[in-house]
Amino acid sequence: MGYACPVCDDPQADARHLANHLAFTAMTSGGDHESWLDDHVENWGQLGENELAEEVTAHAEETEFPQVFEESGVDSGHDHDHDHGRGGVPGEGDLPPGTDSHRGQRSMSDEDREVLAEARDLTREMLDNESEDGESGDEGDGTDGQRADGDATGDETE
Repeated sequence: MGYACPVCDDPQADARHLANHLAFTAMTSGGDHESWLDDHVENWGQLGENELAEEVTAHAEETEFPQVFEESGVDSGHDHDHDHGRGGVPGEGDLPPGTDSHRGQRSMSDEDREVLAEARDLTREMLDNESEDGESGDEGDGTDGQRADGDATGDETE
């Protein structure tokens, strides 16, 4: 079972994938996904992944899909060999060479580069916080609704 996106009907493996799909598409493309979130979820941009997932699934159709999603298993461990860009120069190594910017018509603007750099920093901070939680004996899976950044205030992009 999974969810069909209420905007574009794209299949999503679970509530978290649906929340991420809606939010990322809204933030990167705006349009219908952003309008839908504005109409259905108050202050959606301020919610964490789990909170947004709870809100959007109330408006989404649960659907059975003919294929099993790769990441729908219970095991959230990694079975591939790389270090997610840890160590080395910040911002380098977390994406294959050439994927974080393009040349010519498809090149990223300075604003896009700044947003990507901020996303990398926030992701790195979240992963570091999860590592620290795991080392302290807390065996939670990070799905307890806690925001990794602890910040529920505003959007600094405008």
